[in-house]
Amino acid sequence: MTGFADVPGAISGERGVEHFGDAFREQRRLQDGAALAPLADRTVIEVAGPERLSWLDSITSQSVGRLAAGESTELLVLDPQGRVEHAAGVFDDGSSTWLIADAADAEALAAWLQRMKFRTQATVDVRPDLVLLGFVDGGAAAARAMTAAAAPAGVPLVWSDPWQHVSAGGHQYAEVAEHPGAQLAWRVAIVSGDAADELATTVAADELAGLLAAEALRVAAWRPRWSAEVDERSLPHESDWIRTAVHLNKGCYRGQETVAKVHNLGHPPRRLAALQLDGSEAVLPASGDAVFAGDDEVGRITSVARHHEDGPIALAILSRRAPVGDLIVRTEGADVAAAQQVIVPADAGATADIPRITRLSRRPSAPDPRNAG
Repeated sequence: MTGFADVPGAISGERGVEHFGDAFREQRRLQDGAALAPLADRTVIEVAGPERLSWLDSITSQSVGRLAAGESTELLVLDPQGRVEHAAGVFDDGSSTWLIADAADAEALAAWLQRMKFRTQATVDVRPDLVLLGFVDGGAAAARAMTAAAAPAGVPLVWSDPWQHVSAGGHQYAEVAEHPGAQLAWRVAIVSGDAADELATTVAADELAGLLAAEALRVAAWRPRWSAEVDERSLPHESDWIRTAVHLNKGCYRGQETVAKVHNLGHPPRRLAALQLDGSEAVLPASGDAVFAGDDEVGRITSVARHHEDGPIALAILSRRAPVGDLIVRTEGADVAAAQQVIVPADAGATADIPRITRLSRRPSAPDPRNAG
């Protein structure tokens, strides 16, 4: 990512290039499909070998066993209690499966996959030589990204974020007529280092957007992320991640029983909410700031952004018992008023008209061979 950091006007932080001089303008151009966003805060893991898909299918939350070349999805790795440990976007090119993970999680995810291989015919390699470029489909940036994308097996490596729709086998808890994620056709191109360096020297300055712009679009779309919404207690239900990262009808995998239990009985311990923050305050809350209902602390901020249309916005993980209504975010000694929009209802799953999935402990017994005709 050195090439993009050297573009005139680029302002870099610990994560990568935060912006190229005008974060709001970059948001608008990124949203319109007219800009590329270098994503130095994410890393690629390549999984190769003839058994890669069946193996990933058996150890993760998503059904990927029959993923066709050119198809995209996402998966979670859960612990035995169903809590989220790792998350990754998934793209298969017919020869390798490419996992897009948050940079802080990539090494740990790759190490876990290595430990789970046993005799599986698969290899796992972190690919720091590859660069990720985010863009919104439908604009001029898409053609540039498709041209730049690596294609080692003849298929351009471009991941389509499934968040735009409810995936097969998934379920949406958010009770809205139109989900804001439906408006964001987010794509990520996997590009060689040489191709990225060439882009950095040839692309016009107004065709680039920083991480602040990409994050603002994500927060506005209610899209959860491992580096932001996940902690040691996180269940996929709490952030509505069932809609794209969990297949409710696939076979056994670690953590499945908790997924089934919470989905069948409802009432996840916590719930994700969207907050519209009071823009009159000069200070913007930060991730980790406490959220209050009156004098009671009811949750914490997980993601925050300044949106070019909506102003200051945030995602917050709240207690299931947090009231539905206006809240207060306490940051740097100041109280910031926050209007709440419920994403995951407190009774998510319990009252929804959804197909119930069988608990592992209630599998049907094998048929009696004496009844075979």
